[in-house]
This record gives sequence, structure tokens and C-alpha cells, in this order.
Amino acid sequence: MSRMFLISTSAFVVLMAGVLFYAAQISVEAPAPAPLPIEQPQALKVLTHPAFTLPDMAGVDHDFSEWSGKNRILNFWATWCAPCRREIPLLKAFQAEQGGNEFQVIGIAVDYPEPVANYAETAEFNYPILVGQQDAMAIAESSGIEFVGLPFTMFVSSNGELLSSYIGELHQSHLDTIVDVMTRLDRTEITSAEARSVLNQL
Repeated sequence: MSRMFLISTSAFVVLMAGVLFYAAQISVEAPAPAPLPIEQPQALKVLTHPAFTLPDMAGVDHDFSEWSGKNRILNFWATWCAPCRREIPLLKAFQAEQGGNEFQVIGIAVDYPEPVANYAETAEFNYPILVGQQDAMAIAESSGIEFVGLPFTMFVSSNGELLSSYIGELHQSHLDTIVDVMTRLDRTEITSAEARSVLNQL
């Protein structure tokens, strides 16, 4: 009986040793990592101009919403900027001609209040002038274009959509295109995307 027990035990030990040896030869594969979720592209968002409040030359705060419902031309300028000063008469003429057609020029001076007020005495602006420094630059940079210099102009449609921005001095041909595009947009003759496409080529 003892002999049979020893034989059986030895056979079991040999069998287990064979199993362990075979298992040791099999490479252990780590479970495959779960696939990363594929990020779906988001729909393009309509760019709207952020709300902001800036003081005028007298220190009275004005909110951008005061001119809601109009096609707005936000012109960033400074008293020390020669191209800015050159385009002011053009913007004044534009405001006089197109103000009755729901267009509004808004000057935003990236400057100090005192030199702006002094300059305004001879410039005789016929459109509102707001004054800011870092705050004004932050508004300009919200357009998505790096604020690299003056003059800098943003075009906001009557429904509050930021259509485009322009770096450099404006000329009459630019303003003619702006009137045409924004008027056609108001009449729903073109889409916002089509308006942006044209204005981005100014």
C-alpha cells in the first residue's frame, strides 16, 4: 500500500512539474488597452462680440449694448498713431453718410484720456469715442487676431456677430465693401459665412 502511495505521489509531482514548466514557457500577454475615445469635431461656433464697458473722454461708462441692432465698426486708434489720424476724417464722413442706414462707428482710443480729449477738440468727432488701455487691447484680441498694432478695426453685424477684423489703415474702398456686404447680410441676401469670406479678404 505504501509503495502504491509513493508511486501515485511521485506521478502527481511529475505531472505538476510538467504543467508548471509548460506554463512558464507561455508568454503572458497583457490585456490590450482600451481604445481612446475619438473626439468628434465640434460645430463651428458663431463668433459674437463680447460684452464690454469702457469710459468716454469725460469718464462716463458706456456699454457696447447701447448700439445693439446696428452694424458697428469698432475702430481702435491712438493719438500718437499717424495712420489712425489719417483715417479719422474718412470715418467721420462715413458716419455722416451711413449713420441713418443703421451703421455706427465707435472709436476706441488705446491711449490716456487727457491726450485723447485734447486731440478731440480739433478732430471734432461725430461718433462716440471710448478710452482704454489694457482693457481696449483685450477687446481687440477677443477677435482671435493677435493685436500687433494700430489702427485695428472690427466689424460687428446688426445681430451682434463678429464678422471680421482688419489690421491697418482703412480706405474708401474698404468702407464701400463693408456697406455692401453688411447691407446684403441684413437683407438676408447672403449668409454670415459669405459675409465673413468677403470681409476677410479686405
